[in-house]
Amino acid sequence: MRRMFRLILAWLVFAGVPVVAGGADRPNIVFIMTDDHAAHAIGAYGSHVNQTPNIDRLARDGALLANVFATNSICTPSRATILTGQYSHINGVPVFNRFDSSRMTVARLLQQGGYYTGMIGKWHLGSDPIGFDRWEILPGQGVYVDPLLYTATGEHTYIGKYVTDVITELAIEFMEKRPRNKPFFLMVHHKAPHRPWEPDSTHAAHFAGRRIPEPVTFWDDYETRTDALHENQQRVAADLTRRDLKLEPPPDLAGAERASWLSTKPNSVTIVRDGRTVTLTGEPLVRWKYQRYMQDYLATVQSVDDSVGRLLAFLDGNGLSKNTIVIYTSDQGFFLGDHGLFDKRFMYEESLRMPFLVRWPAVIKRGTTSHAIALNVDFAPTFLDAAGIPVPREMQGRSLLPLLRARTPADWRTSMYYRYYHDPGDHNTRAHYGVRTLTHKLIYFWKKDQWELFDLVNDRYELHNLYGEPGQDKLIATLKAELYRLKEALGDKDQFANEQLPNGVDGPVAKLRGK
Repeated sequence: MRRMFRLILAWLVFAGVPVVAGGADRPNIVFIMTDDHAAHAIGAYGSHVNQTPNIDRLARDGALLANVFATNSICTPSRATILTGQYSHINGVPVFNRFDSSRMTVARLLQQGGYYTGMIGKWHLGSDPIGFDRWEILPGQGVYVDPLLYTATGEHTYIGKYVTDVITELAIEFMEKRPRNKPFFLMVHHKAPHRPWEPDSTHAAHFAGRRIPEPVTFWDDYETRTDALHENQQRVAADLTRRDLKLEPPPDLAGAERASWLSTKPNSVTIVRDGRTVTLTGEPLVRWKYQRYMQDYLATVQSVDDSVGRLLAFLDGNGLSKNTIVIYTSDQGFFLGDHGLFDKRFMYEESLRMPFLVRWPAVIKRGTTSHAIALNVDFAPTFLDAAGIPVPREMQGRSLLPLLRARTPADWRTSMYYRYYHDPGDHNTRAHYGVRTLTHKLIYFWKKDQWELFDLVNDRYELHNLYGEPGQDKLIATLKAELYRLKEALGDKDQFANEQLPNGVDGPVAKLRGK
């Protein structure tokens, strides 16, 4: 009988019939997502570079998932995955292409299921949001200062305002004006800390005089790694521009000449230090670039941490905390000088890993931690499960509620599949796919027919590529078999005709090619 009820409920949801499951006690859901916030720039994840007391509260009062990963570490595809619960090859957004808003999304299902839905901030999907009772979003990337946001009926520029503050105020306004007879689902999407990392004056001053510790892999020479890492163009040493470094152009430059000057990647910089004019080159310049990058990046993160504090204060002050799920995440990870890099895209840990912290006092025990592998395809099923709405079969993820309750199912995944498509794309990051298990990672740069293998237990920083070394054949064969098992199980089959067959692999690959 229970199964029959759920089938009927699922049919009603897909038919567009408003459904209320579980009564008025269903939880509110506040989903806070930043753009490019690395987990290792959060105190609860062991940050050595900053403190995030408000975000950390979510872990202290609820749960922290330690191994949450993006299935395609780039902004627009990750957002499409979060909305649909589907991998990029299924939801139609492998790169920066436009998201088809007519597709099934978790927002539409929650709205049809009786939730009052809202989307505030950075949408970045090329199409207008569907499935939201109220939305106000940045056009494209948006800007940090004097941001313009638009709705279905018009647009407004918030003169004299900083984008994090605007998004926070609009989110609070949404909750204040919500209908009291419905639970609400609110997506709060911040621009920060996305490039070009422009903090407000208060937070900029807070970090201006600080020296940020360099990561242990900052001077990584890429020995043993593939050509892909050597060819990338997202290096702190060589690829940060004058705009990134906040260098002031000559006053006589204007228009295209000024823009060209700002977009140049400098190999020398003249600064004033201790009252003296100094020209930096070589290693001193690289170290200075890292400090400028990180000071601004962390200052924008701090504005978000303050925002989380304001949202939690509103929930606490209005009696909403106990039955409101508050989630903090980012659309993927980010390199903070790790391997000498900034940006994301690569399947290395700093780019792959997403923060994921959840507070739900009515259900989640304080201080819960899970090390099970979770993915951004799991977010939508989790929202639906918490709301008592059936998870559609088309969604490829699983609800994370068991992990949040510290009850990991016996059949929970022990490996994950990753694929990055945008080649050559920005930063000349080569297309690749791979598998990550609890102990190892295998990456295939298929256009170059080159592999990387890492032992994540004994080489946590992924400095030594084991692929092709003596004694690794059995492990490589096992990981390749798992990689192609996942590829087939997830339906990622149509790409094979355009790929070079991996050396020494047959069986599953040949079978898929023939389909």
